[in-house]
Amino acid sequence: MYGVSGTGSVPGDEMGARAARTRAVAVLRVRGRALGAALLPAAAAVILYAGGVTGRFTGAGWDAARWVTTVLALVVLLAAAAVALVVARARPAVTPTVELAETSAPDLYRMVRDLADRLGVPAPSAIALTPDCDSWLEDRTHPAHRGGPQDAHRSAEAPVLVIGSPFLWWMRVGELRAVLAPVVAGTGPAAQPDIAAARRFVQGLDAAVAAPRRAGLDPVSRLGAHGIGRVARVLLRSCRGHALEMERGVAAAGSERAQAVDYGIRIVAQEQVGLAYAGWDRLLTRVALPAWRMGRWPSRLDVGVVSALTELSRRDRLADNFATRLGERPACDLLEEPGAVDEATSLLAARLFHGGPAESGPDWSPVDWDQYPEEVVDRTWRADAARLHRVLDQLGVRAAGPGHPASSDGPTLTRVMAHLALPSGAAAPQAAATELRSAIELTSAAEPAGPALTAAVEPDEPDGLQDPAGLDEPDEPAAAHPASDALAAALTAQVAREDAAKPPAEAPGAHGAAWGDDGTDPLPLFPLQPPRTGRDLLADHVTAMVCCAAVDTAGAAPGLDWLDGPALLVGGRRNTDLTARVLALVEDGDPEPLRAWLTETGVRPEKPVRLV
Repeated sequence: MYGVSGTGSVPGDEMGARAARTRAVAVLRVRGRALGAALLPAAAAVILYAGGVTGRFTGAGWDAARWVTTVLALVVLLAAAAVALVVARARPAVTPTVELAETSAPDLYRMVRDLADRLGVPAPSAIALTPDCDSWLEDRTHPAHRGGPQDAHRSAEAPVLVIGSPFLWWMRVGELRAVLAPVVAGTGPAAQPDIAAARRFVQGLDAAVAAPRRAGLDPVSRLGAHGIGRVARVLLRSCRGHALEMERGVAAAGSERAQAVDYGIRIVAQEQVGLAYAGWDRLLTRVALPAWRMGRWPSRLDVGVVSALTELSRRDRLADNFATRLGERPACDLLEEPGAVDEATSLLAARLFHGGPAESGPDWSPVDWDQYPEEVVDRTWRADAARLHRVLDQLGVRAAGPGHPASSDGPTLTRVMAHLALPSGAAAPQAAATELRSAIELTSAAEPAGPALTAAVEPDEPDGLQDPAGLDEPDEPAAAHPASDALAAALTAQVAREDAAKPPAEAPGAHGAAWGDDGTDPLPLFPLQPPRTGRDLLADHVTAMVCCAAVDTAGAAPGLDWLDGPALLVGGRRNTDLTARVLALVEDGDPEPLRAWLTETGVRPEKPVRLV
């Protein structure tokens, strides 16, 4: 009976493990066929030489056949040896992680070993953390992955247990143990010789496919690497289906074996997995990303995800029961220094999701959550407002709009609103078209910043720019608000130039932080958001200008919302109705909703704001 788990059954007796072994043998059979095909010309040459020695294959024709077959066999054997050498020595991809030594998390190691004993499987050789909401086993037995003295004694069979760092801070100890049970149970099938050999073969092929991308290859070596990559790709395609089914069988075996360990708690813990993923994604995209763009990296992201999910439980009535869990022991108590671990994973998250430097520096420094409003939110608003006025200066927009007093000169909100408000009169579309043309000429005359800048300044409808009368067509999207389009194009070009001026991020190369064959993949590896459109960029800059005016003239303050990121606090409460009013100005050219909000809040748009 194969459904028994952790109660005396032998690891590998589960149905999933048997299916995985069958698929592993199929993968190894592909390797055997490839080896046989490589040896076939050599075998034919041996037969021809044997026939010549025995006198059966004599004559000029057989001599020529022997020479041709010998040459072919040598070429094929040399090519097969080159492919085998590259596959064996290629460095498999390793997930960038923060490794935990046993001295820094003795309770966590003790819990994992106890869990492995209950499951009757080998314990993982090490534990590492990743800034993601997932957990898995990773094979790091390749010699290139043994970077420290603690790895010298690592078992050749036991993989490394990789745990998502948000789990340690959000989950309780019992929930974490229940979630890790099926993962740890996978060490049993991983120790099976056929499965281990099949995994090494597939990982080697996967790494060999990337051989042509390796840096430092001369043209001849790169040509040979392309040939090896093609052969590896063919072999990988031949065994891909079997490899997928093998991994599914291993996962099924682990799940089957872990059913008798904390099964009831696991059902509840799986709900926390989904909740942690939602909170983590929200924290990265809404809170961490603005800080990364400012050259600051939040050093307590895992603590932040707890605050974000606690805020969610406060807002959502369906999540009221989640707050009661906070009284139980969190899994981060299993770490000796949770603050240091949180800081390391936070820096790694900034590196993977944004492409930041590997170490802190003058332009890349940590920021605590209590400093976030002043160090990130306020600085971001003022930097965006300064960029907005610089672009207006480049476009030749007058400091004070028509009908406004000279006191409005300078970086004022009135200047922005007067420029974006749709003018009236028959000459207005033609004037806006001329301004749009000047914006394109301005960005084209500037120093190129690469494809991003070229795409930024190219209009959606080129014919409309060549014929300004085309802007009068109501069906043209670019004609809806020409002044906004011109300013958005110029802003996008300015941001592209600033990004191009930044030094490129170096790919991670240290042990535990490498990706790909040689760690040369460009950063960020996992971009959080696609590039912002011109309209989105303009709306963000106008919102920043409004917030600066509110802070300087109405007593508002920058704040942090754990679910929505930077927030404007008016009277100590978060303002939630500013975005729609800004969009009305940016997209429709209607300043009245925003003007009414300014009057209600007490913001004076004619007053200059502090930009730095």
